[in-house]
Amino acid sequence: MDMKKIATVLAGNTIYALAVSLFILPGGLITGGTTGLALVAYNQFNIPIAAFVAVFNIFMFIAGVMVLGKAFAFTTLISTFYYPFILGVFERILGKSGLTDDRMLGTVFAGILIGVGIGMVIRAGASTGGMDIPPLILNKKKHLSVSLTMSVFDCMILLSQMIFSNKEQILYGILLVLIYTVVLDKVLLIGRNQMQVKIISDKYEEINHNIQEKMDRGTTLLGSEGGYMRQASFTVLTVISGRQLSKLNELVMSIDPQAFMIINKVNEVRGRGFTLHKEYRRR
Repeated sequence: MDMKKIATVLAGNTIYALAVSLFILPGGLITGGTTGLALVAYNQFNIPIAAFVAVFNIFMFIAGVMVLGKAFAFTTLISTFYYPFILGVFERILGKSGLTDDRMLGTVFAGILIGVGIGMVIRAGASTGGMDIPPLILNKKKHLSVSLTMSVFDCMILLSQMIFSNKEQILYGILLVLIYTVVLDKVLLIGRNQMQVKIISDKYEEINHNIQEKMDRGTTLLGSEGGYMRQASFTVLTVISGRQLSKLNELVMSIDPQAFMIINKVNEVRGRGFTLHKEYRRR
């Protein structure tokens, strides 16, 4: 893991800890994951939240190393020890003072920050540790779905907090989990959404050349045949960013106003020009 990824993991855990310190603890909110278990321990046994998270993360880390191997250990090591440390720091600095007394506002912003924080950690190829680990172990041993078991665990943790929570807190807790799940998904897709465009035109050679030269995007020619006239031709396939779509449309229409374009959004593109550096070769 390079320094940029390590910095991202640290930043993600810091944002997560800020959400807990600024909104969840002062607002009396409940949540899932390791933090949710820590809230149960704090309310029932008065165990400090940061201390519980630290001990629980260490136990889960050891279990993960034993079952999932050393590669897992390296990517999870930072979160396992840094998150409880920075959470303890924020607890000492901020105490029980939050940014708002409005519980709905606190739920929304906590969900946004937690989703962004966890998303940054996962995008860096790491894990937040703690309650992320049991689903991974069950997936390896029992082949159970990670997302399904994670949702089940979160629901069980939320239900366990009914001991000290009222009905309204439970509802806010469910809303919090839903918000950070949606935000997490969005964060994981940032910068990865691309547009796949197929262009059918008699002037495919000119369109193909102009996309490469004027837009600096790669193309592929797909053999095609008209369904009615049975005329053999080529379809130009290219993948561009959403911002380039307007420019591509203008370029194609300027060459052939009768061109047929099929546009699809794709969640992720891997390969040369996207996840790998471009290479330019003479023809």
